[in-house]
Amino acid sequence: MATQAQLLALVRSFSERDDSRFQTVALQLAADAAQRGHRTLADQIRLMIHDARERSEKVVELRGGPIPVVRPKGELAGLVSAHYPLTRLENMVLEDDVLQRLLRIVEEQRHRAKLAQHGLKPRRKFLLTGPPGTGKTLTASAIAGELGLPLFTILLDGVITKYMGETSSKIRLVFEAMRTTRGVYFFDEVDALATKRLMGNDVGEARRTLNSILQMLDEDDGDALIIAATNHPELLDPAMFRRFDGAIEYGLLPIERIHEVFLKALMPFDLRSIDWLPVEQAANGMSQAEMIRSAEDAARAAVLNNDAVLTTSILVHAIKDRRGATRAK
Repeated sequence: MATQAQLLALVRSFSERDDSRFQTVALQLAADAAQRGHRTLADQIRLMIHDARERSEKVVELRGGPIPVVRPKGELAGLVSAHYPLTRLENMVLEDDVLQRLLRIVEEQRHRAKLAQHGLKPRRKFLLTGPPGTGKTLTASAIAGELGLPLFTILLDGVITKYMGETSSKIRLVFEAMRTTRGVYFFDEVDALATKRLMGNDVGEARRTLNSILQMLDEDDGDALIIAATNHPELLDPAMFRRFDGAIEYGLLPIERIHEVFLKALMPFDLRSIDWLPVEQAANGMSQAEMIRSAEDAARAAVLNNDAVLTTSILVHAIKDRRGATRAK
């Protein structure tokens, strides 16, 4: 059990951003836990400190601005965006199977050292598939947040060019960065880079780009996590699936779990008087992204028009309005 002095020292070192002192106190807590017989807890604390020290050696965080992946390569600034997400898996509403798979990914990464002692490596390349708005992008943020790693999102408009060979060269820059900076590298809409080679509109440059990506994925043996996502898995070349350690399929939530999305999105509000049945019926078939936007619309309406009191009718109205706006697009 942490003493009052240790807790105060932890909070003080955190508030003063004294990483060295924070880690020292945390290791003292691990030693105390081990002496009390809580060896699993002690090992977890030690591994977290080990990973934190490793990250501090590899990644320089620039608060309030983008994080350079590799400083000398200025061209990367137009190829990736970077930040440290605050999202966690507990902030998401996921099917149990999907959640368990993601928790295993995080667990393997947190216990890399333990796996290495037995000649094993954690899985780190994953393909996420499913309709838009079902949580693929948020998953990349949540995994980065869980591991305390930077999230590097590859910018397709910066990577894809009309010049022969240039797209592959830019992707190679990103893969080179992965060797020096550990993080979560997120390729959204990866089908734009790895379309089936036998499609009717196939051109030589598209084939070259695909072959380059396949080769880079094969050659990559670093510590970075690679997460690719697509709304159209049928467009991906079959060879892409073989390059990943696992594929995770996302879908729309069943109606009985819809209220969980609104509960998380509307946490500051008193929701005890909400009748969830009409809310679930109104939102059935919507993506989580659209539900969250509906919740935000309802929150604004409640604050501006109803003294910050959120009612069932306000929430249902916001959902129907959002559905109408989506259909109109």
